[in-house]
Amino acid sequence: MSDTPEARLAEMGIEIPAAPAAVGAYVPAVQFGNLVVTSGQLPMRDGKLAYTGKVGSDLDIETGAEAAKLCALNCLVQIKGVIGDLSRIKRIVRVEGFVNSADGFTSQPAVMNGASHFLADVFGDAGSHTRFAVGSNELPLDAAVEVAVWAEVK
Repeated sequence: MSDTPEARLAEMGIEIPAAPAAVGAYVPAVQFGNLVVTSGQLPMRDGKLAYTGKVGSDLDIETGAEAAKLCALNCLVQIKGVIGDLSRIKRIVRVEGFVNSADGFTSQPAVMNGASHFLADVFGDAGSHTRFAVGSNELPLDAAVEVAVWAEVK
């Protein structure tokens, strides 16, 4: 495993994208003390929503997990915007996930595993975190998933 999160991302074939703009009246991330908390990040790619619709009807679990992974990447981008270097992340503390769910869909944890596995791949043991994964009947812009991350920084 490479020494830095940025190098691990590069090994995974992932370029760190530009930070998605806020879609409302809020800041994308804020630092207080040794914690950085992101606002909910949508699965944005190149300024556009990459995954829309309800998981369990419009999208399958695997596609929902890819959306959650993209949201987690966008969280890292927002954190980097605050701290300058992902190597300053000491630990991912918490991941909060909302899944735009079809009626009767109850596999939100499997969808959010996309974000959790991604963060573990980038940070190793420091990527282990607490988490919640809940279903929602609607999300902003019809996004498939929305994720927020809390990170402890050095």
